Amino acid sequence: MEAALNNLSSTVELLAVAARSGDVRLWDLQSLSRAFHWACYCEHLFSKFHQNPKIRGIMEMQLQHTNNSLRAVFADYADLSFLDLSQCQHLLLTGLLNNPNLPLAIMKILFDTKTPATIKPGEYQDVTGLCSHIIQCKSAYKILNPLTGQSEAGVEVQGAMLMESLHALLSRGGEACRARRFLDAVLLGCKEAEHLCLVLAAALLTGGNAHAQIAPVDFLQDWLQQKHSLLQQMCFTLPTSLLKDLAKEHVKFRDMYCAVLKKWAVDMEYCVDEGKWVQSSTSPKVSFREVTEHFVVLLEACPTLRRTVEKELNDLKISDGDFDVRGLSVWGDLLTEIHKCQSQLDG
Repeated sequence: MEAALNNLSSTVELLAVAARSGDVRLWDLQSLSRAFHWACYCEHLFSKFHQNPKIRGIMEMQLQHTNNSLRAVFADYADLSFLDLSQCQHLLLTGLLNNPNLPLAIMKILFDTKTPATIKPGEYQDVTGLCSHIIQCKSAYKILNPLTGQSEAGVEVQGAMLMESLHALLSRGGEACRARRFLDAVLLGCKEAEHLCLVLAAALLTGGNAHAQIAPVDFLQDWLQQKHSLLQQMCFTLPTSLLKDLAKEHVKFRDMYCAVLKKWAVDMEYCVDEGKWVQSSTSPKVSFREVTEHFVVLLEACPTLRRTVEKELNDLKISDGDFDVRGLSVWGDLLTEIHKCQSQLDG
């Protein structure tokens, strides 16, 4: 943990130097790639610990200490928050481009579209042409951003175009980084999360119909798995009928969906005054009834999964003491309600 905190402080200091210091005059391709490597590392820290209150609190204290030190060095320094860690690469890039000391050689690297990078694969990430790639992604997003309004047909068309764009990027080989940037640009540029969720669902269902689209479908699901907030938003906002279709079509999405439901359940606590289970920390807020309904939908979509899920919930109930008293175990109460709903459906 101490090493992670030191790396965090060092990266925050790096961002400040990149945006404000004349030291960037000495940067070369390796320095630039190393900087983006550490920015990516901080984004990974955010992704891993943003839902862990204890570790997040420790990191916020470290950030506060580092911010205080940097304010003493740079008069115009603006504090970096824990939430800012989610977009460290973006902050690094904008900081560099706004620094008047950035050498022309580095500017050429960022906007280059022809010269191959000299960084060895796996050493540091390839940043050659980074700005050009972003411009291309933003242009692609403008094509995707509502073609025919919020209609169902528009969503389907946008989903198909999204998959075509991914397929074009991935079919060239070695374009995974650009494909991720493309998806990140779409996410960053979308102002309506609910609409984006519908487009992603349409893309997954469209892609599932063609063997040639297996690679982009898997890539999109892997990317989505790293975007915890967006994945939860999809499970929360999409109609259960659509979630059911996705779970039927894609095993990977089914597993992610199940993981989200268990996360919602584990974040619940029993309110004695209200006599029901309520969310304690998860966002978005979901009710116990909604979690139950989602589990029923999942089991309807994948009947072969029923025995496995029920065993997992029962094991979790046993770990809570295996009491058959309402309010003592969210897993036990979930099992009871799921069985009731299934009995009603079977009847």
